[in-house]
Amino acid sequence: MAADGGAKALDALRKVCADVRPGEPEEGVLGVAPGVVAAPASAAEAAGVMRTAAELGLAVVPRGAETRLDWGAPPARCDVLVDTARLDRVVEHAAGDLVVTAEAGLGTDRLAAVLAERGQRLALDAPLPGSTVGGTIAAAAAGPLRLLYGTPRDLVIGLTVVRADGRVARSGGKVVKNVAGYDLGRLFSGSYGTLGLIVEATFRLHPIPAARAFITCPLPDATRAHEAVQAVLHSAAVPSAVQVVASSQGGLTLGVLLEGVPEGVAARTEQVSALLGASGTGASVAQEPPEWWGSYPDGTTLIDVTAPPTALTTLLEHRGEGVSLSWSADGHGHLGLTAEADPVRTLARVREALGERHNGGAVVRYTPEAVRDEIDLWGPVPALSLMRRVKEQFDPESRLSPGRFVGGL
Repeated sequence: MAADGGAKALDALRKVCADVRPGEPEEGVLGVAPGVVAAPASAAEAAGVMRTAAELGLAVVPRGAETRLDWGAPPARCDVLVDTARLDRVVEHAAGDLVVTAEAGLGTDRLAAVLAERGQRLALDAPLPGSTVGGTIAAAAAGPLRLLYGTPRDLVIGLTVVRADGRVARSGGKVVKNVAGYDLGRLFSGSYGTLGLIVEATFRLHPIPAARAFITCPLPDATRAHEAVQAVLHSAAVPSAVQVVASSQGGLTLGVLLEGVPEGVAARTEQVSALLGASGTGASVAQEPPEWWGSYPDGTTLIDVTAPPTALTTLLEHRGEGVSLSWSADGHGHLGLTAEADPVRTLARVREALGERHNGGAVVRYTPEAVRDEIDLWGPVPALSLMRRVKEQFDPESRLSPGRFVGGL
C-alpha cells in the first residue's frame, strides 16, 4: 500500500476504531507486512473497520494470538491486519443450558478457566496453548478429544461474523436446536479468514467428568498398534480419546483417555489395560496426561493427515525417516519433520500411500519458505469449485485473506 494510501486508510479507520496504528514489518504474515493494524473492541468497531476497508478496496487479514498465523500460504496483500486481542470477553455463560458465548479474541485457556468454575468445559483440547476462540474456529483446530466430541464445526452452535462489506451476520443461537439460516459455524470452520471476520461464537458445552484415567502402552510395531487401536475402539470402553504417537527415532506408544464416574472409569480401565497388555509390553495408568498428549509433533514442517482409522499402519510404514507422528483414532493426525527429513519426498510418499489405499489426504500447515515454493500445500481438493462459489458469495472482491487458502482463495 502506497504511503498516501496508508495515510488515507489510517485517517479513515481511526474514525471508526479507537485503536489503529501503522503496521510494523515484524508483524508480517509469512513475510507480508501489514499497512495498518486495527484492534476493534466491539462488534460495532469491527463492522466499521470492515466497512471502511471495503470502501477503500483494502485487503484484510485477521490475527488472533498468532499461534497459527504461519499456517497456510502468504496473503497476496495485507493492507489491514485486524487484531482481535480486545475482543476478549465471555459474553454469556448459560450454565443451565450448557452453552457459552465468547468473543473471538478470548484465549481458549481463559475460557476453560471460566467454565471450570461451574464444572463445565468446551471439549476442544486445542494443541497450542493461548489459541483464541476465533483462531481455533478459523483453523478448525482440535486435539484427541475429537474422537468423542468432534471438532469446532460440531461444537459451534452460533456464530457472529462481519462480512467483507461490513455487514454483521449471525446464525444459530443460544439454543442448541436453532438451525435457521446459514450454518456459519460449519462454513467458517477451517476457512482461514477468507469468508469474514469472526467476532463471537456460541458453543455447546459438556460437564467436566468426575474421574478420568490415561492409559498408555508402548507398542513394538505398526501392526500391533493398529490391532490395539481397533481392539479399544470396538470394545465397550467408550474412550473419549485414543492417540498414537511415534517418535522420529522409532518409539511407538498408544494412549487412551477414559472419562466418567469413578466406579465406571475404574472398571473400564481394567478392561482397556487387559486389551493393551495383550498387544504391547504392559499398560500404565495415570490421572494426568503424558507430556506428549494432544501436542503437535516437533519439526520444521508440520503435515496434517486425514484418512480412515484403518490407515494407521499405512501411515506408519510410509512416513519415512526423521518423521514423528501424532494420530487420533478418528482418522486425523500430524507428521512433524525434522531438518534432516525431505519434506517434498515425504509429502509425495504420504499422499500417494493414503490416496491410493484409503482415499485420504495430506495438507502442509507450515514449512520453510524454500520448501513452500516447491510444493502444493493443499493437495487435491474435489470441492474446490464449490468453495470458489462460496468465496464469490461472501467476498466477491477477494479482499479477505487473499491467497491464504486452497486454490488461491
